[in-house]
Amino acid sequence: MKGRAVLVTGASRGIGRAIAVAFAAGGDRVAIHHRDSSGLAERLRAELPGEGHAVVRADVADPAEASRMVDEAAAALGGIDVLVNNAGVFLPHPVTEVSYEEWQATWRRTLDVNLVGPANIMWSAVRHMGRGGRIVNVSSRGAFRGEPDSPAYGASKAGLNALGQSLAVALAPLGIAVGTVAPGFVETDMTNEHLKAPRGDAIRAQSPFGRVARAEEIAAAVLYLASPGAEWASGTVIDLNGASYLRT
Repeated sequence: MKGRAVLVTGASRGIGRAIAVAFAAGGDRVAIHHRDSSGLAERLRAELPGEGHAVVRADVADPAEASRMVDEAAAALGGIDVLVNNAGVFLPHPVTEVSYEEWQATWRRTLDVNLVGPANIMWSAVRHMGRGGRIVNVSSRGAFRGEPDSPAYGASKAGLNALGQSLAVALAPLGIAVGTVAPGFVETDMTNEHLKAPRGDAIRAQSPFGRVARAEEIAAAVLYLASPGAEWASGTVIDLNGASYLRT
C-alpha cells in the first residue's frame, strides 16, 4: 500500500476535517473518527482523494470504546503510522454560576474526553506503530492563558501538553516522535456564530493580523510534526495563535 496509515480523531468537521483532507491530499490513507456524526464522516470519506480510507466511531471518553476504535482503524488501514488526537469538548462552567453537581460533571466529562481519552488512544495506537511513527496532539492557547469560563478545558489542554512531552521522552527509544499544536481561535462551522459582530470583531482584534486562523493553517502544522523530517521536533508545542498570546 502507498502512503501512511493515519488515524485522526474528531475528523468529521472543523480542524479534524481539514487535517484528514491534508493527509489524504498527500497520498495517505485516513481513518476518520467521529462520535455521533456518521453522515458527515461518510461524506468526508467519499470526498477524500485516494483509496483505502475508513470511518471509525467511538466515544473517546469510554476506555473500551477508545481501544476498540484504534484496533478497528489499524485493521482497516493495515496499521497506524500517524495518530492525531484532535477530538475534544469545550463546556462552559463559570465557577460562580454553576451548581456543585454541574461543576463536578463538567470536570469529569472534559477531562475524560480531552485528556484521559487521548492517553488511552495513544496507549492503544503505540501497539500498532513501528519506528518512524508520529503522534500529534491538538491542544489550545487556553492551556497557557487560562480559560476563566471553562477552567476544565484549560486544565485538560495543559495536561495534554505535559502528557505529550512525557511520551515524547518515553517513546523516543522506539523511534516514535510526539508533538503538539496549540491553536488560538479557528474559523470553523462550529465557531461561525461566535465570529459574528459585535463579538467577532473583538475576537479578530486579539491578533495583530486582525483575523482568526483557518483550519487549513492548523492542518499544515500537524502535517509538519507528522513528517519524517520532524523527529527532532519531538516534545515541542507549536503556538498557532497569530501572536494573540505570547508566552516565554
